[in-house]
Amino acid sequence: MKNLNYIKEPIKKELTTFNNYFKNTLKSDSFLLTLITKYIVKTKGKQMRPMLVFLSSKLIGNEVKESSYIAATLIELMHTATLIHDDVVDEASYRRGFLTLHKIWGNNLTVLIGDYLLAKGLIEAVKTSEYSLLQIVSEAVKEMSEGELLQIEKAKRLNTTEEDYYKIIKQKTASLIASCTKSGTVAVTQKEEDVNNMYNFGLNLGIAFQIKDDLLDFDINSKAGKTYGNDIKERKMTLPLIYTLQKTNKKDKKSIMTILRKKNKTTQDINNVIYIVKQYDGITYAEEQMEIYKNKALSYLAPYKQHEIYPYLEAFTDFVTKRKK
Repeated sequence: MKNLNYIKEPIKKELTTFNNYFKNTLKSDSFLLTLITKYIVKTKGKQMRPMLVFLSSKLIGNEVKESSYIAATLIELMHTATLIHDDVVDEASYRRGFLTLHKIWGNNLTVLIGDYLLAKGLIEAVKTSEYSLLQIVSEAVKEMSEGELLQIEKAKRLNTTEEDYYKIIKQKTASLIASCTKSGTVAVTQKEEDVNNMYNFGLNLGIAFQIKDDLLDFDINSKAGKTYGNDIKERKMTLPLIYTLQKTNKKDKKSIMTILRKKNKTTQDINNVIYIVKQYDGITYAEEQMEIYKNKALSYLAPYKQHEIYPYLEAFTDFVTKRKK
């Protein structure tokens, strides 16, 4: 598996430019806002979404334009805002090994910071008249909100089907990743075939990405930035668990459901659920489905196989499904 340093190679200069662009966008006269946004920049993740924007622009248009930087900034602002809000909803204490904003500054201020970032993204798009990019990203944020609401509803009832699961992850995760590849493409061309190919590449990549994320939650040795078993603690029924509940006998199903309904789950409870999931090949099934979506994503890149950027997007897709965190 190629690492992120390899994948960044053709866009190193663009990522440096983007980092400065993003920091400038966050500038404020407010001391408190400056303090918090500095913390946000310090705790930023792998920048996979800006990478996708720039690689898509280079694959389709052979260059990264000003619109590409605006798209990447808009997406990063929206993504960061939704993560901040998610941490409040989930009552999460850590993200990427750092304390979450609401643990430092409280819920009220943190929600306002999330709103501020959303507003900054909207202003940036309107200021530069990038209405097509704004439409793409706004649609993704709407989808993400609907997916979050559906997941909360299903977590309360513990009746998530496989169909529900795919609808949730398409909305919550894949929609934003698809907006990266689509906006990166729209920044350099309006050709419908290219836009559709890159949107579908991103959508299927996003599904594979989320299945992998959910698999990491079942990995006791995972290096992910969250403790394993968090989804089980939060009653989120992901693909390995959904498959297991379809296949399990009554006794094991009852055992799983009893644990899921418990308010305070112990480490032993979590380990018991993971053990049953592994017994019924829930992990294997989810891995197989992830590979299907990974290959489907790559099929939309097939027309660009001869392009010099193709190996980097292929490596990105491989990285998504083999990462340890």
